[in-house]
Amino acid sequence: MTSSASAVPAPSSREAGRGGRPRAAKLVRMTPLTPAIALMLVFLAGPIIYCLYAAFTNMALTGTGANEVKFVGLENFRKAFGSGAFTNAIWLTLVFTLISAIIGQNTLGLGLALLMRRSTKIVRNFVGTAVIGAWVLPEVVAAYLLSAFFNEEGTLNVMLHKVGLPGQDWLYAAPIIAVSLANIWRGTAFSMLVYSAALSEVPKEIEESAEMDGAAGIRRLLFVTLPMISRAVMTNLMLITLQTLSVFGLIYAMTRGGPGTKSQTLPLYMYEQAFSFSQIGYGTAIALVMLAIGAVFSLIYLRGLNSEAA
Repeated sequence: MTSSASAVPAPSSREAGRGGRPRAAKLVRMTPLTPAIALMLVFLAGPIIYCLYAAFTNMALTGTGANEVKFVGLENFRKAFGSGAFTNAIWLTLVFTLISAIIGQNTLGLGLALLMRRSTKIVRNFVGTAVIGAWVLPEVVAAYLLSAFFNEEGTLNVMLHKVGLPGQDWLYAAPIIAVSLANIWRGTAFSMLVYSAALSEVPKEIEESAEMDGAAGIRRLLFVTLPMISRAVMTNLMLITLQTLSVFGLIYAMTRGGPGTKSQTLPLYMYEQAFSFSQIGYGTAIALVMLAIGAVFSLIYLRGLNSEAA
């Protein structure tokens, strides 16, 4: 009786070579990418994996967690969601993002881009320089300027007194509104540049045809122009939302999260817990919550982009 193994002819060395060559060629082509892949693993994936590990431990800069790091499971997350200060920080972060990015920077950036499109070159250069100048200022410098504008003896109150209105210390009375307006002032340039580039791609013939058909002014903007730049709108919203969620230096330099916790957004709360109170594991868990909030916003905007592409 002849075995099945002996019945199947063995592959020739030539056939084996045909199957191995493409794989070997792929490995050779991948070789130049090896340093880049190694760098990405070390500097991108490495810190993320370490943060995931730290968020589930009692890691600390001082005390028991500094001497012996232990796995604590979901304890850091249970502690966070049971804390009133944490939920207050989430609420203030969403308010700050809604006012300063989604409404403020997005709307003002679109408005400036539309106005500059129809203005003279001199006006475009002047407005563009002023707006971009605020954008390129370091956060600390911008925070100092805006603090001088909003404080009790600042420029805003001087202007209000001149028209007979009472002034107040805006950084104390309405700190989250003050830092939101400061972020609008500093970050509108990015939205303006995105919308200026998008509007330059809209054919004038289409807008002129719409105007001849009776769609002028706000109707042309809503039903012709905005649909044609909808992908730029979603992209801009995603980028400024993610950037605003992580704003730290501007708020810290203006109010330090106060008075009390009235302007303490998640980045400031995370910094306080991790470095002022030395709770690295707890602070890292808060950072993961921030990452999850950013991921939710990103999924919403990406869904909008995909629906436009479909």
